[in-house]
Amino acid sequence: MKVIQLAGRSNSGKTTFIKKLIPELNKVGPVGVIKHLGDHDYILEKGKDSTVFFEAGAHISIGIDSTKSVIALHNDSLEEMLTFLFRQGISFAVIEGFKKRSFKKIVLGELETENSLLINPDIPTVLNALDLFDDFYPQALTE
Repeated sequence: MKVIQLAGRSNSGKTTFIKKLIPELNKVGPVGVIKHLGDHDYILEKGKDSTVFFEAGAHISIGIDSTKSVIALHNDSLEEMLTFLFRQGISFAVIEGFKKRSFKKIVLGELETENSLLINPDIPTVLNALDLFDDFYPQALTE
């Protein structure tokens, strides 16, 4: 699984860029996205059964409707979430944020960070550089 990490300051266009990148990557293989929420927590809808189960201590609480599943996990490990995506058959894990991590990065805007691979690229440039991004394999598979 290729890891395509985007880094940039707030309002640098990361989300907009990812929104445009996803359909193009989907032409090559399935895409998963992990967003670093930074200083704000994601709010689960109060009073809903899946939230109640999560708050009661369920390690995983899943809600399924007619078009999707929503999963809440008591887990904040990027490596474990990448492993989850890998096991789901994802070809491209797009990460928004986590700028201190060591994956090769697309940098949007003005940001000094390590492992910058592409700075302010367009979508075709990213697609042409896919082989340059890091591969991720779960640790258990590499031991």
